[in-house]
Amino acid sequence: MKHLKISFLFFYTLQMILVLSTPTNSVAQSSKDSIGIYYQYIVAPQQPENLTAGLTFYLKKKQRDLIKKDTLNAIHDLRLLAIGEFKIGDYYKSENYIVEALGLINSMASHGTLIDEKVGLYNQLGRVYRASDNPTPAINSFNEALSIAQKTKDSIIILNNKANVFKDERDFENAKDIYSLLYQKSIETQDSLQIAMVLNNLGHVQGKVGASDALENLTIALKINENTHELGGQHASNSYLAVYYLDRKDTVQARAYSNKALELANTINSSSLKLDALSFLMRLDENPIIKEYKRLADSISHAKQLSENKNAFLKYNVAEEQKKTQASKLMQEVEYRKRLTYQFLALFILLVFVSSYFFYRNRYRKAKIEEVYKTETRISKQVHDEVANDIYKVMACLENNPGIKTEVLDEMESIYSKTRDISRENSAIDFDEDFGRQLNDLLLGYKSQKVTVVTRNLSKINWEGISDVRKTVVYRVLQELMTNMRKHSSASSVALIFSNEGTKIQIKYRDNGIGCDLFKKNGLQNTESRIASINGTINFDSKKEDGFKATLIV
Repeated sequence: MKHLKISFLFFYTLQMILVLSTPTNSVAQSSKDSIGIYYQYIVAPQQPENLTAGLTFYLKKKQRDLIKKDTLNAIHDLRLLAIGEFKIGDYYKSENYIVEALGLINSMASHGTLIDEKVGLYNQLGRVYRASDNPTPAINSFNEALSIAQKTKDSIIILNNKANVFKDERDFENAKDIYSLLYQKSIETQDSLQIAMVLNNLGHVQGKVGASDALENLTIALKINENTHELGGQHASNSYLAVYYLDRKDTVQARAYSNKALELANTINSSSLKLDALSFLMRLDENPIIKEYKRLADSISHAKQLSENKNAFLKYNVAEEQKKTQASKLMQEVEYRKRLTYQFLALFILLVFVSSYFFYRNRYRKAKIEEVYKTETRISKQVHDEVANDIYKVMACLENNPGIKTEVLDEMESIYSKTRDISRENSAIDFDEDFGRQLNDLLLGYKSQKVTVVTRNLSKINWEGISDVRKTVVYRVLQELMTNMRKHSSASSVALIFSNEGTKIQIKYRDNGIGCDLFKKNGLQNTESRIASINGTINFDSKKEDGFKATLIV
């Protein structure tokens, strides 16, 4: 509904708005007949190319009038340019033409007498803000126009546009009250176009609040528009009737009226009206993908429109513009440059902070890993030099003592073997040597008559570009996996497959052992923490009687 609420009536109400904006003193170098033709191209285009021709004509005419210092006719030119750009859907250009026209009015000594021109411009500005999803400035502009309007017809048009904003904001009760009052006033004027405009809006909000005469009013408005051949009004009527039937789940009627609205949009050749009609037809499609696309497209379009709202008039002081425009622009430029400087400085500080955080975190993590490695190596050396050697000496003494039982010697030998294994598992890694060869020696060291160990593609891995920290983690993790296999799995076959995965290395471990349900209790408590310390990953896959699998990425 967001697109529909923007554009249903911006063609339809144009004839009424031009009551406010019709130039009273048409003076130009071109013939009156030529001006009249291009005026109609803007007011009521009959062919797709009419609007473009009209805009081109009045843009050149404005430039000629400004050169001749014919300010009044330049204001009239700008008003028509604003209306034409609004019809096309270029709200930003329309807004700027209005602001330029108001600036010219303020520069004239007779600006206090140009009431009709001001009313028309403020009213058009309100319509621009409404179409740009700016309800508050739209209401303010319409209130400004109402405060100086002197004609009943002018007030009816402005109040109708103000009620349109309430309708957009789904304040249907307030909108209905205004439309009801305007309908009575329109009857008094006997203006059929004005009656159809108000009646169409009234029927729409009545449909939203469930009033019984909503459909009758919408139908009457459509007939009036068809009888007067008002294409913009016909488009609005068909669009509102489509909404009326969709609200009542009658998709057949809703689609029929929406298709008619699309035909009229093509005839008028308005991109924004075509978009509204197509957007509504997409709402009728039951395909969930199309519905989701429309929802996202509407959301993005709305957000983009809000971000692109320049609001030139909101920065424009009508009374002081001629004196302050250049100073204001200069100050804005200074403030803009200051803001950019502060933003850049803040961004730079943030980047430095973030970079420092990651740098020191990585350095701390690396230091912790190196400290763990050094601790393991030191303990390994102590176990070997002190404990294992002492046990070996004790064993040698006991062997020469005939009174010592064989069982004691066997137990001592078992303890010696365990300390030797602990020492070997935590021994230092020589990074000056070929790491691939050391890793291969490690893995094949677990090979025995009962266990076959196979490696694949280990020689294809380029370990030169891998840091010592990562090598250490790979070495220790594989060592723990192999130790776990030897102690717990009863496997007869082990396979390790190495491969390059981009900048990382993938290692797949497989054995045919008995497997387990709680593998972390079998000597692998440290593997995940080791891998996580270098931002790697390890995944385990193991079940009872189904072997053990692990995949490392480092």
